[in-house]
Amino acid sequence: MDHLTAMRVFVAVAEESGFAPAARRLALSTPSVTRAVAALEERIGARLLHRTTRIVRLTEAGARYLGDCKRILHEIAEAEASAAGTHAEPRGELTVTAPVMFGRLHVAPVLFDFLEEHPHVTARLLLLDRVVDLLEEGMDVALRIGQLPDSTLRTVRVGTMRRVVCAAPEYLARRGVPQRPSDLERMDVVEFSPAGTWREWGFPAGSAAETVTPPARLVVNTADAAVAAAVAGRGLTRVLAYQIADELRAGRLAIVLAGFEPPPVPVQLVHAGGRRASAKVRAFVDYAAVRLRAALADAGTLASPPITGPWPDRRIGSPAPRPAP
Repeated sequence: MDHLTAMRVFVAVAEESGFAPAARRLALSTPSVTRAVAALEERIGARLLHRTTRIVRLTEAGARYLGDCKRILHEIAEAEASAAGTHAEPRGELTVTAPVMFGRLHVAPVLFDFLEEHPHVTARLLLLDRVVDLLEEGMDVALRIGQLPDSTLRTVRVGTMRRVVCAAPEYLARRGVPQRPSDLERMDVVEFSPAGTWREWGFPAGSAAETVTPPARLVVNTADAAVAAAVAGRGLTRVLAYQIADELRAGRLAIVLAGFEPPPVPVQLVHAGGRRASAKVRAFVDYAAVRLRAALADAGTLASPPITGPWPDRRIGSPAPRPAP
């Protein structure tokens, strides 16, 4: 078995967490898969996998090598696609990653429709609330919310997103509407943290910048759970505006402290390759950018005036500053 094929076998074993599942995926025999990995380890001079009767897991060297293998195989696939002329027509497997909730609400419907229009493309969608390294993990396109570090990746901006504090109207009627961030220290707070840990809340709005540590009655690691707790009247929570768009329209939540919001964060599509990107990547990025801009605008998350909640004749918190013309 040649070196590149052995690398593909190793990647399959690592992803499937076993030799037999990898063999089924690759349509090979289990002994041939086992021999390929053993030959690869002998060639490298390091053990890549810990094997027991019940589980196969990566060693530290194996984890590093897996990232390199994915990157190398991805680059080879792109080079072969270019030589075969697939830069002219979208085809092949497209891999896309996005945050869980945004991906479910916005990216998945776009990807479904894209596949309908491009029958020669297949896709994998990975929804994770962490930053995925496109090259190391073999991904084509990522949807990122927030500021990006400098890199060689290409970005296409599709909008901006507000980070807002909100609560149920019934809770605000019972406990009062906070007028300043410091008021949160006397109220119930539901903290949304992907790591499940408590964090300070910063409000860097102009000269009135404040950092507060409100008492968290509940800490959750998904936005869905934080929004559900706020709707149930368990306290205030801080999320991205798109995550509560439906609740705002239905009057189940209202935004407070709008005048203390940090600047909106960018929403971007990220991919590698630039002009050398394959047709499937370029076609999806162009298609998704149009659809996502429209979806974000429809959800009201790109509008500069604050979302005022269910009481149009009653100010909830302070008004957001209007942007310069």
